[in-house]
Parts: sequence; C-alpha cells; structure tokens
Amino acid sequence: MSKVKILLAFGFWIAVLPYLGFPYVFKNILFTLSGFAIVYLSYILSKENKEGEEKIIFENFSENHDFVEKQNENIENVK
Repeated sequence: MSKVKILLAFGFWIAVLPYLGFPYVFKNILFTLSGFAIVYLSYILSKENKEGEEKIIFENFSENHDFVEKQNENIENVK
C-alpha cells in the first residue's frame, strides 16, 4: 500500500473514530497515535517530494544578454 493511500486511510479513521463507541481514554489514545502517524507520514512524503524535485535556476537578465548578442551580430553584419 502506498504512503498516500495509508494517509488517506488514516484520514478516514480519524473521521469515523468518534462514532465507534470507544471509551474516552481509549479514544484519546487512538486520536493521539493516529495524529502522530499522520504527522510522520506527511513528513516522509514531503521529504521524498523535495528530493525528487529538480531545482530550476532562472537566469536573470537573459533578455538583455540576447539583446547584446544580437546587437553585436548586427554590427558585424554591417561591417
């Protein structure tokens, strides 16, 4: 089962848990453990997502660079 599906199952578990009739002590423990599990899975998923991303480096002033090259080409063509 993928981590995303497990996270979805925990979300469903949290939505249904109040209606299952557990005593308050067990319900509080289950909510706490489920919350920690969701936090842990979310952290792992975000870490994996950041590792898979490629960093895009934008070149500032790239238009100016092309303008200067084209201007130099025009000057050379005129000579």
